[in-house]
Amino acid sequence: MSLENRIKETIRDIPDFPKAGIVFKDITPVLSNPCLMREITSAFVERVGEKIDVVVGMESRGFIFGVPLAMELGAAFVPARKPGKLPYETIGYEYELEYGTNRLELHTDSIKAGQKVLIVDDLLATGGTADATAKLVERLGGDIVGCCFVIELDFLNGRAPLEKHDIFSIVHY
Repeated sequence: MSLENRIKETIRDIPDFPKAGIVFKDITPVLSNPCLMREITSAFVERVGEKIDVVVGMESRGFIFGVPLAMELGAAFVPARKPGKLPYETIGYEYELEYGTNRLELHTDSIKAGQKVLIVDDLLATGGTADATAKLVERLGGDIVGCCFVIELDFLNGRAPLEKHDIFSIVHY
C-alpha cells in the first residue's frame, strides 16, 4: 500500500470543526505512529534534492514535521509563530485562512540573505499560511526551494498563491 493510502487510512475526519461545515483532517493518529512519521520525513527528504540551510515550519503542526526534517537534512529549524510568541525582534504578515484571519511572525535574524529555505506544514488548504510564510522568508532574503505538506486539499486551490514555488504534498483530497 502506498504511503498516501496508509496516511489516509490513519487520518481521522472530524466534522464541523473548528466550525460548522468544515471537515477537519485530524493527524493526531498519524503522530502516534512512529513508522509513518519516519516515512513522511523520508518522503520529504527524497523530494528535496538539494542542500537546504533552513527549514521553516508554521505554528504549530509545521513544527512537528519540520524539526525532524531539519535534523535529517542537517539544516536549521525556524519557527513561524503567532503574534507575541517570539521573544526577539520580529517581522510579521497578516493573512486569510479558510475560516478567518491570522498573522505569522519570524525573528528578524532567523534567515540570512541567500540561504536555501524549505517551508513545511501539515496541511495546504487555501495557501494563506504558506504564502504568508513565503513572503516573510523572502523579506528576509531567503531563497525558497520548495514547500512540503503532508496533506493538500486540492479543491481549495491552495497552490495558486504559491505557484512560483515547487510544491510537494503526500496526501491529496
